Amino acid sequence: MTKILMTGVTGYIGGAVLTRFAQRPDFNSFDIRAVVRSAEKGEKIKALYKNVTPIVGSHSDISLMSKAAAEVDVVIAMADCDDVDAATGTLQGLKQRFQETGKKPIFINTSGTGVLSDNAAGMYASETIWDDADPDQIALLKPSQPHRPVDLKIVAADEEGYVNTYIILPCTIWSIAKGPLFDQGISNKKSVQIPALIRASLDRGHGGMVGAGKNIWHNIEVHELADLYSILFDAVLSSNGPGHGREGYYFGAHEEHTLYQVGQGISDTLQKMNKSKGGEPTTFTKEELDKYFNGSSYLGSNSRCRPTRSKALGWAPKLTTKDMIASIYAETELVIEISASAKSDKL
Repeated sequence: MTKILMTGVTGYIGGAVLTRFAQRPDFNSFDIRAVVRSAEKGEKIKALYKNVTPIVGSHSDISLMSKAAAEVDVVIAMADCDDVDAATGTLQGLKQRFQETGKKPIFINTSGTGVLSDNAAGMYASETIWDDADPDQIALLKPSQPHRPVDLKIVAADEEGYVNTYIILPCTIWSIAKGPLFDQGISNKKSVQIPALIRASLDRGHGGMVGAGKNIWHNIEVHELADLYSILFDAVLSSNGPGHGREGYYFGAHEEHTLYQVGQGISDTLQKMNKSKGGEPTTFTKEELDKYFNGSSYLGSNSRCRPTRSKALGWAPKLTTKDMIASIYAETELVIEISASAKSDKL
């Protein structure tokens, strides 16, 4: 049995990926270990999937991750992509695995196209498009960019020769995740960026954006992103494995959108729900950026990319920016539901 260690399975991406793996015809041939913080959720996962063994603890625990990674052939990390301790523990364990078996283990890590972000603050669209098949271009990214410290640590480990590393970089992920893990409240069913804009817009009573909303990001639907993990996994285990290390970046991206489009979609949704008068989205004030986004204009950055390497694997996402905008209504309903539940819990 292929031994796989997964982190982040109670999260949005990780839950979708484990759900996708469970749909594979060869799922029962995997011995999966899942690091979870909650013993209760661990037992629920075990009840759902007999071949998934929970390891209760934190992926930030270097010794726990080192021990767990030393016992597997493949690690698929889908938790906090800025956690250096998590990467350190994982790599220590995989190095030990290599020393004991003489066979290079596999590390598939989740980063994000936030590593490409700039300081546009919503005021312009960048002309720069990053290509995952151009390692020389990616090497130009500064070590100070978001997610970059962990990415560089992982690539350096591949260069040392004891592990083959692959980094998947999702962009703006959208839609409500579905499947038993989400139905049972084990995994988080919503994304980050669009729900954050929805919460802020609900509170201020109008669709909002950073600056003029001219900045551009790519987007991907969560279940189609999960397909990329499954496809890359197959490619990695094949005799002619795909690029790894410096050549091992894989963008999880499809179509583009501007922040203005998202703000307009939220504004239209709030109008349909009788929660605002609609109209064009307006710029978040400095006070609102402080209140809703800790003073950050990150959502006004550009993050444009070309998933050449990902699509060369045969990955073919189909859902569009139009589909993403259409999904905002259901996302808003969920944000309202979660907010109401949180208020009820406090009473």
